[in-house]
Amino acid sequence: MIYKNISLKKYNTFGLDYKADNLISIKTEEEAISILKENRKIDQPLFVIGGGSNLLFTGDYKGTLMHSEIEGITIEEEHPEYVIVSAGSGVNWDKFVERCVNNGFGGLENLSLIPGSVGASPVQNIGAYGIEAKDIIEKVRVVSVSDGSVSELTNNECRFGYRNSIFKEEFKNRFLVIRVYFRLSTNPILKLDYGSLTDEISKLGGVNIRNVRQAVVNIRRSKLPDPEILGNAGSFFKNPLVDKDFANALREQYHGIPFYDDPSGKIKLAAGWLVDQCGWKGKRIGDAGIHEKQALVLVNYNNATGKEIFDLSEKIRQSVSDKFGIELEREVEVIGSI
Repeated sequence: MIYKNISLKKYNTFGLDYKADNLISIKTEEEAISILKENRKIDQPLFVIGGGSNLLFTGDYKGTLMHSEIEGITIEEEHPEYVIVSAGSGVNWDKFVERCVNNGFGGLENLSLIPGSVGASPVQNIGAYGIEAKDIIEKVRVVSVSDGSVSELTNNECRFGYRNSIFKEEFKNRFLVIRVYFRLSTNPILKLDYGSLTDEISKLGGVNIRNVRQAVVNIRRSKLPDPEILGNAGSFFKNPLVDKDFANALREQYHGIPFYDDPSGKIKLAAGWLVDQCGWKGKRIGDAGIHEKQALVLVNYNNATGKEIFDLSEKIRQSVSDKFGIELEREVEVIGSI
C-alpha cells in the first residue's frame, strides 16, 4: 500500500506531526518483492523505517519512506538445548519477547519493553541490561531495494557493533529487513549482573525467566516515560567508549563516576550520568526537555519541533564536552535538515 502526503505522527515515537511525500507499507515478503522489482517507480530518496522509536524528524520528508508491517512468529527448529524462532519485521518487539518468555525460551528477557519492531533489532543492535541483539540473532532475511531479490545474512555478515550493524553503514537503505531468526535457549543461563536487576527479581519471589522479564519491565517503567503519553525515543545518546587511562583519570577527579569494562578493551561510561552531572535532568526549553527521572531521555512536551529537540541535544553535547572532554554520539537518527 502506498500513501501520499501522509502524516508521520504515528510513525515516530516523538509524536512529531510532519508529513512524507510517500509512505510504502509492506505487509508480506511477496509484496515487498513485487514493489521493489518496480523500484524505478519509487520517488527518491528512499528511507527504510521501523517502529520510529529511534528517529528524530526535523521537517517533512521529501521522498519515500518504506515501513514493514510483516507479522508472524514461527518456531523454525527445535533442538534439545535451543530453538530457532523467527518473527516478521513488523512484529512488535516487546510482544515478541513476551511470547518467547512465556514459552520458556531464554535470551530475550533482558531486552523487555524496548519500543519498536523486530525488524529494527538487527539494524540498531538493540541492547539493555548486559544483552545485545547480536547475542541471539541467528540470521536476517532481507529484500534488496534495488531489484527485489531476497537474501539472508548470517550473524557475522551483519557486522554488529555497539548500537550498530551493516544495515546502518554500507547497507543503509539498500535492504528491507523482512524476517529475523533468533537462537534461543530452552535451558537459559540468566544474566543478572547488571544494574539493579537482582534486587528487583528478589522482590518478585526468585530467579526464573519470567521474573527476569518482569523485573526489567518494572525497572524500565519506573525510569522511562511511555512514548504513548510523553513523546520520546528512549536513550538519545550512546554510552561513550574511552581508553582505560582516560577513564582512570576521570575516576580520580569524579569518584562516583560509573563505568564498565567493554569487550573491545575500552571502558564504557554511562552517558546518562554525564548528562546529569551537567545539570540537565528535568530541564525544559519550551516544549523540548529532559526527563525528570532519566537524563538520557529527551522528551517532547506536546508541541516541540524536531529542530528544537535537536538544538537541545546539541546544547547537552556541548556541555558534556566542556565538562568532561567527551563527545557524546546520538543514538537517535536525525532525518532532515538541521
